[in-house]
Amino acid sequence: MDSDDFLDTVRDENQTALSRVGSSKSLYAFTGGEMNSDDVVGVAATMATQGAARFGDWAGDGPAGEFFAAVADAETEWADSLDAEAADEPYALHEVLDDYDNPVERIGAFAGYSLIARKLADQFTGFFVGNADPQTAQTFRGRKGDLQERLDDLGDQLAAVCETDDDWEAAAGAAGAVIQAAYEEYTDRLEAMGVNPKPVC
Repeated sequence: MDSDDFLDTVRDENQTALSRVGSSKSLYAFTGGEMNSDDVVGVAATMATQGAARFGDWAGDGPAGEFFAAVADAETEWADSLDAEAADEPYALHEVLDDYDNPVERIGAFAGYSLIARKLADQFTGFFVGNADPQTAQTFRGRKGDLQERLDDLGDQLAAVCETDDDWEAAAGAAGAVIQAAYEEYTDRLEAMGVNPKPVC
């Protein structure tokens, strides 16, 4: 594995999870069925605020330290721009981020976070298009573009920390763990509301 096929490998290995978290049921799940603008934007604010806290903890002088400092700043700026109340409790994928303490797994986990955030950005955009709020929809289109650019540029960071095949496998495993945590929470939330999480709408 190398930086050219890392994301393709992660996507292939987590295809079902990414597809379902990226479905139209995701916002229903993460808002607890409260499909109004304030709650939907609150999900986005929570996602970014909780992510920023963790990436800020990863910042420093070590490998990828400057990268994570910049990411934390960007996530904080994005959350602040939403002018929404973020929940104090992290989502399951944020709790998985707390498990990693070396640069290889942290970069991998960040890739998983970014893939989930990119999927959700599609749903945020679609929600506000459907609610006839083009200005907010455009805001989330911008977020989607920023996340895609981040994913496109991730190869350099991966190449800088992954020196062996085991490193690449560890990074991919961390990415998958974050994605699967998001999927499990999505599933659990829908099942708790009596909704079948499996069909993709």
